[in-house]
Amino acid sequence: MLKTLPKTHITIAAAATVVVTAAILMSPSSEVEAKRMSYSLDLNGNGVQQASPRDTRAPAEPDAGVANANDEHSPVAAQNETASVDVAEDTTPALQWQEHKIKSGNTLSSLFRDAGFDDGIMLKVIHGKGEANKLQRLYAGETIAFATDSEGNLQAIELKRSLLESLKIARTENGFEGETVVREPEARPAFATAIIDGSLYVAAREAGMSDRLAMELAGIFGWDIDFVYDVRKGDQFEVIYEELYLDGEMFDTGRILSARFVNRGKENIALLYTDSNGDSDYFAPDGGSMRKAFLRTPINARVSSPFNKQRRHPVLDVVRPHEGTDYAAPPGTPIKAAGHGRVHFAGWKGGYGRTVILSHGDNITTLYAHMSRLGKGIKNGTRVKQGETIGYVGSSGMVTGPHLHYEFHVNGVARNSRTVDLPDATPVPKSEIVRFRQFAEQQVAQFEVYRDGTQQLALARED
Repeated sequence: MLKTLPKTHITIAAAATVVVTAAILMSPSSEVEAKRMSYSLDLNGNGVQQASPRDTRAPAEPDAGVANANDEHSPVAAQNETASVDVAEDTTPALQWQEHKIKSGNTLSSLFRDAGFDDGIMLKVIHGKGEANKLQRLYAGETIAFATDSEGNLQAIELKRSLLESLKIARTENGFEGETVVREPEARPAFATAIIDGSLYVAAREAGMSDRLAMELAGIFGWDIDFVYDVRKGDQFEVIYEELYLDGEMFDTGRILSARFVNRGKENIALLYTDSNGDSDYFAPDGGSMRKAFLRTPINARVSSPFNKQRRHPVLDVVRPHEGTDYAAPPGTPIKAAGHGRVHFAGWKGGYGRTVILSHGDNITTLYAHMSRLGKGIKNGTRVKQGETIGYVGSSGMVTGPHLHYEFHVNGVARNSRTVDLPDATPVPKSEIVRFRQFAEQQVAQFEVYRDGTQQLALARED
C-alpha cells in the first residue's frame, strides 16, 4: 500500500511524527507545571494574585512555516516552559536575621559588636551610598536588625524608627546602599461624642479618645474657650477624627477633621480645610479662622495670680501693680510663644529672672518671665512661630515658687491677656470661598449622619 502513496505524503507524515514525538518528550508533566506556577508566586512576592500556567488570551495567527510559541504543543513552547522551571528553582538562600532593641547608652559600634561584626564592617556600612550614613543617628526605643548569609557575611541592616519609618541598607556589587522607607497608613474617619460632667479630658477618655486628641481639641478651640475656667458641666462636644491603620489593624489616631463644641449653650464648629495650594488650617463654617493672631494662654496651667493693678507684692509686701498673669506649673513645663514674632530680648532681667520678650507687630509685645531655661535657639533677633516652645517654667528672679509670669502689651501699655480682644488670623481667601462653602456644607452635615448612627447603635444595644 505504501507504494501507492505519493512520496511527498510519506515525507510529510514522517516529519509530523518527529514533531509530535519531540513535543511529547519535551513537554513538562503536570507535576512540573504545578511546580513552575507555585515558584512563580514566590518570586513575585504577591500572595494575592494567583498565577496561571497558561495564557488564556486568543493567540495571534502565526506566520506560515514558523512555530507558534503560544501553542502548548509546539517545541518552542515546551522549551520556554522548561527554561522557566530552571529559573524558578534557582532560589536565593534565605537570610538569617538577628534583632536588637536600642537602649540608652548603646552606640553603633557596640551594636555591631553584639551582632558579631567589627568596626571595619561598620565603617563600610556608614560610608556607603544613598542614606546609609543616617544609621549613625540612633535613638533609644528603636530596633535594629542585621541579616547574614549562610557564611555569616553581613548582607542587610534594617533600622526600624517607628511603625511607619525604616532605614533599610543592603549590600550591593558597589558596597552598601541605604534608603529610608516610609509606609503610608490608611486613614479611616471615626466619631466621638460626650457630655462633660467633670473635665474635658475625662469626658474625652470615656468617649474613646486619646489624651493627645483631647489636647488637640482644646487647642483648636483654645482661642475662644479657656478650658481651665470656661468649661461647665453639661457642655458637650462631637469630633470626627482619623484612625490610622496598617495591614488592617489600627495603631494610632491622626488629625481631627472637624469638631463641634457647645460651651455654655454657644455652638463652636471647626473644620479642617486644605486649600488649593495644599495648606491646611481650621476654619469656622463662615470661613473665619479658628486661630487668633495670639494664643489666649501660652501654657496649660491654672492661674495663680491674675492681672491686678492693686496687688500687694508677695515678696516686697508693698502694693505694686501686677501687670501680668501668673500660671502655676511644675518646673520644666514648656512655655509657648503666644504669636508669630521676633525675639526682642532673651536673658536675665532683674526680678523677672530669665525672661523672653517677643515683638509681634502692630505695637504688640509679650513677656514671659521666671524661666528655668530658654528654649533651643531662642536668642535676640530669632524669629518664632505661634506655639513654638521658647522656654520652660522655673523660679528664677524674685519669686516664691515656680510659675510663668505672662504680660501682654499694646502700644507699651499692659493689658489683661485673659480679656483683651485678640485679632483674628487670616480667613479663607476670597478666591477659595466658593470651594470652601461647598466643603463646609458637606462637613457640617456629617455631624448629623454620625449622630444618627450613634443613636441607632445605642438603641440596638438596649434592645
